[in-house]
Amino acid sequence: MNNPILTIEEQNNIDAGPWFSKLSEELRAAILSRAVVRRLADGAPLASRGSPAEDWCGVAKGAVRVSSVSMSGKQVSLTYVEPGTWFGDIALFDGLPRTHDADAHGATTLLSVRKADFKDLLQQHVELYDALLRLNCRRLRIMFNLVEDLNTRPLSARLAKNILMLAKSYGINQGDEVRIGLQLAQEDLAQLVGASRQRVNQELKELEREGALRIEPTRIVVLSREKLVHAAER
Repeated sequence: MNNPILTIEEQNNIDAGPWFSKLSEELRAAILSRAVVRRLADGAPLASRGSPAEDWCGVAKGAVRVSSVSMSGKQVSLTYVEPGTWFGDIALFDGLPRTHDADAHGATTLLSVRKADFKDLLQQHVELYDALLRLNCRRLRIMFNLVEDLNTRPLSARLAKNILMLAKSYGINQGDEVRIGLQLAQEDLAQLVGASRQRVNQELKELEREGALRIEPTRIVVLSREKLVHAAER
């Protein structure tokens, strides 16, 4: 067994994760006792579409970019897995290959549990089955919400809602402002909301004129959460 060695910040991110924090103390300890620390540089590949599933991971620091390749060969970002989130269990359950590419976005620290240890945890802790079922139900609800937004909300509302989510996951409070710590180019943001970079740039400038945010190179600073909420609901 490998005892993970995390920094205090990394351990706090794992412990405070909305899913992990609700597990029993016994199960949390059992998972950590089987986890290996992996530190990845920005852009380091983690998994590729069609590859066999080998491990189950929790993000302790940084982010994991989940992406796919379009028909034209362009890499398209679908989501970013934030600190405190566990992923990779679906392919371990059904035995099918990975469905998407995954790589480190920024310097990233993971807790990695090998497939064999994951199976042992399931056999020894019935609680883990129920917990993962709830986790996947939550993922399904989020997916349905995203599909609904894509089909019913205008781009301005989708963009504002996405920025609010990023601020919640990666926000760094600086007085009355909230700086989104995740480094994203406008092209990355455009891919997340299913629009062109040009249209997203126009909508960002409009939100900036309204005083909801400030645009910086590869960064967005939230100036008014209330104005963003209003934009997301209109």
